[in-house]
Amino acid sequence: MPSLFITVLKRLGWALVVLVGLSMLIFSLMRVIPGDPARLALGPSAPEEVVERYRERMHYNEPLPVQYYYWLKDVTQGDFGVSTVTKRGVLQDLREFLPATLELVIWAGIPPIFFALLLGVLGAMYKNRWPDYLIRFCSYIIIATPTFVWAVLFLLIFGYWVPILPSIGGRLTMGFQVPPVTGLMVLDALMAGQPAAAWDAFTHLLLPALALSLGHTMQEARLTRSYMLENEGKDYITMMTSQGVPRKVINRKYLLKPSIIPTVSIMGLDIAAIFGNAFLVETIFNWPGMSRYAMSAILGKDINAVCGVVLVLGVIFIATNLVVDVVVMVLDPRMRQSRSK
Repeated sequence: MPSLFITVLKRLGWALVVLVGLSMLIFSLMRVIPGDPARLALGPSAPEEVVERYRERMHYNEPLPVQYYYWLKDVTQGDFGVSTVTKRGVLQDLREFLPATLELVIWAGIPPIFFALLLGVLGAMYKNRWPDYLIRFCSYIIIATPTFVWAVLFLLIFGYWVPILPSIGGRLTMGFQVPPVTGLMVLDALMAGQPAAAWDAFTHLLLPALALSLGHTMQEARLTRSYMLENEGKDYITMMTSQGVPRKVINRKYLLKPSIIPTVSIMGLDIAAIFGNAFLVETIFNWPGMSRYAMSAILGKDINAVCGVVLVLGVIFIATNLVVDVVVMVLDPRMRQSRSK
């Protein structure tokens, strides 16, 4: 346990270094793109003297390192600036849009973990038999098909041809009023004692979450199957089989645990990558999330909003990988020794 604690502290230290480097990179890139940030913020009709005063107040006429110092100082105080697209504080926008994307990623990333493990184990148990062939065939098709294609197909099939799920987009059907507590609509509806609203929010989540999760789920299933088959040839598995240990016990206690460690590592990357893939799905389903907000910011050259979104995604990516590392070290104590050196 002490080695685990020391490793987590080291990772937190490196995470801080990575965040500072990320902030420097995105700040520099957004400052060198064509366009005057002061003019973009105030609009083309603003008088030149007003633009000049704004430029001085925001330190846009200072060297780039000085600009970064003042910007980072404001960020550490919770001030990400004002969005030139929404004309509101970027932090206010993030508080509004982040929970929608976070809820979508939770439903797209966590439940499929169990299906990926189940399909991978089934494929390994029934190697070269029809369940294995079926799983592998479906995985090839699903992985090769882009996420936005599945989003469009699901919207056409379940929203229009067989209209059993909502197709109008958004997080909740008009008429439901759920008081915001966590920002996660299903959870807030349950906390408010509104099961009908919770079910409605879940039906709005189902199609975009399924479109986001399909490819990652099947990829993780293939990895689990491959590592189970690889570990099945190890000497300790052969020894237990020859000693008459029941196959179910071998699979559950000695084969599954070491086989899912690489898959768990990939799952962490997949969950973080879902944030990056969500912008097309959010656009198709008219989902009011942060990825859609980020696309509007990029197209509108909204410097403050883009920097804020990238920093938030960086924090989420680092936190996800830290959690995955802890899980891997719990599953395999040998990793604690190697990563604490």
